[in-house]
Amino acid sequence: EAQVMESGGNTVQPGGSLRLSCVGSGFSITDYTMSWVRQAPGKDVYWVADIGREGKIILYGAAVKGRFTISRDVAKNTVYLQMDSLKEDDTALYRCGGKINGIATRGPGTQVTVSS
Repeated sequence: EAQVMESGGNTVQPGGSLRLSCVGSGFSITDYTMSWVRQAPGKDVYWVADIGREGKIILYGAAVKGRFTISRDVAKNTVYLQMDSLKEDDTALYRCGGKINGIATRGPGTQVTVSS
């Protein structure tokens, strides 16, 4: 069974940084495009970033481009999201995943709170 688990969320001050991790099990991240999305209370899901199967195609949502960096460690089957210059608007539950074996698969998420 394919599963993902996110970690690394925390409470930080505006301007701070965090690195989120997403560990996959039961599949290889090299076989699928992996994505990060986020959802703040009362708001729609916002797509944050994608990294393609080969790790070459990388895309970002406009709200995070230039501040966030998606990357991966194939040996650890892990996808990362480095978040810099955090803003209060970045506060949300962050989830990662992909369409694994034809099924939309995401983890429970990790909470990021940006507050002074």
